[in-house]
Amino acid sequence: MGRAFSHSYLAGEPAAHAFFAPGFRDPVARAAAAHRAAERRLAPELLQVLAEQQAHLPASDASAAHLSALAAGGTAVVATGQQVGLFLGPLYAFYKAASAVAVARAIEAESGVRCVPLFWLQTEDHDFAEIAGCRVAGRDGEPVQLALDGDSRRISVAQRKLGAEVTGLLDRLAEALEPGPAADEVLAVLRAHYQPGQGMAAAFASVMASVFADEGLLIFDPRDARVAALAAPIYRTALTDADAIEQSLRERQTALEAAGFDAQVAVRERGALVFFHQGSAAGPRFRIQRYRDGRGWPAWALAGHPETISDDDLLAILARDPLRFSTSALLRPVVQDALLPTVAYVGGPGEINYFAQLGPLYQHFGIAPPLLVPRTRFRCVDVRTRRRLGQLGLNAADLSAPEEDLRARLTWSRPPGCPDPNQLRAMVATQILPVVESIADAVVACDSSLPQLPSLPNLPNLPNLPNLPNLQRLAQRTRAGVAYRLERLIDRFANALAERDQTTQRRLHRVVLALQPDGVPQERFYAWPSLAGRLGSDAFKRLVLGKLASAGPFVTEVQELQA
Repeated sequence: MGRAFSHSYLAGEPAAHAFFAPGFRDPVARAAAAHRAAERRLAPELLQVLAEQQAHLPASDASAAHLSALAAGGTAVVATGQQVGLFLGPLYAFYKAASAVAVARAIEAESGVRCVPLFWLQTEDHDFAEIAGCRVAGRDGEPVQLALDGDSRRISVAQRKLGAEVTGLLDRLAEALEPGPAADEVLAVLRAHYQPGQGMAAAFASVMASVFADEGLLIFDPRDARVAALAAPIYRTALTDADAIEQSLRERQTALEAAGFDAQVAVRERGALVFFHQGSAAGPRFRIQRYRDGRGWPAWALAGHPETISDDDLLAILARDPLRFSTSALLRPVVQDALLPTVAYVGGPGEINYFAQLGPLYQHFGIAPPLLVPRTRFRCVDVRTRRRLGQLGLNAADLSAPEEDLRARLTWSRPPGCPDPNQLRAMVATQILPVVESIADAVVACDSSLPQLPSLPNLPNLPNLPNLPNLQRLAQRTRAGVAYRLERLIDRFANALAERDQTTQRRLHRVVLALQPDGVPQERFYAWPSLAGRLGSDAFKRLVLGKLASAGPFVTEVQELQA
């Protein structure tokens, strides 16, 4: 097993630069990329689609100005995107949008090129279970799970409509949030758009557009016949050149693994980088794999389904109805950057991982890759959590350690006569282990100066004595063994004290729930209403954008929000 490419990319390690250039860190490179992107113009059909889609969203003068700038030309796009999760999905979707706004502002300021932020709705995907639910922190701090009724249909999310149960979920959300103006503000915007019969993507888009109306965030849904027609040449190349593309991706995977990285997206044997929608554009979505039929003619099989389609028939369907095709994770960025004058894409760690695989694809399709800007990661720490951290002697960053390790580090109340685990650790480090080390060193030092004892097989009453050359290994094992066993003993003692100290136990439980529930960062576990419902939608946005303005949108360290 290798390591994640994103860790190396975020750390600025040279090993990552061979797979994706770190130009986002360099203001000169950012300005140059902006000028190159601004030389491209949007197709008139795409401008029309964007304008129509914005017209169905909450009105925004800033969005209208951004559309006008794109129509005029000389404008670059800072793109980001995400699946359309329930109630805006995990917090990081909101952070992505905010990061795109901040990156566009920063690149525009340093390059003089007009830059507009755009959020690409990932509506092609058919994995409904991944977006059907969300979690918020309840009034007692415990997580509350909210989820839509689901089914196993393989249709794109673009076809999904909200059911009657969404009203009940909004009521449950209201019960989970602390009552007050902040919760009222968030519930009002969610109730206005998450209504029975509304498209799930449309509800997400409307809320996101409402939240970022002042910033002019453009929202784009690619599931439109006119967009598919523009992407059709890329789909055709992905089909006709599938073998060559697969080979280049395998070579990139081999190079990544040789450099010690994992490949985020598996390269499927005889696969194409497009999905096919059976029957119609609204039909079930399948991966397709190349094979030869009984007559030796090239054909395609639908993965997990008995239907097959000949090469000629598949290309004819593409020419007639390109909306019956949609992108895979690896092809989506290529389509995005073919359609848009993209200067930068703002992505999370998972996306950064698969961008490492994309170099051969951009080259094959003759498209220049954008800057890859890591979305800013945030950790929001409220007053109560800060107070509890202080009482525990921890800081917010400590919570990334396993909870068992945290418990072992804390100072717990003790019954009279019980030693302090930290003092025991200090005693081991300063008194016991040095003595063990001295004994081991002394034994090893005399090893070579003493003659070896002869073996005495005919004297059964005497113990077997090891040859002295083996003492060096025995000394090494003794050093490590004593340290390990004493560490385990003290850790178990500390955990036993922790079980008896209910006050400290509750404090630790609360801070873990707030910042690292189930070992998952807050931004990946909780949904947008969890924090927006406590702070207010607008106040939360100002807090995030303020931190991005002060720290800069190109930082790679986790940023702490004090709420």
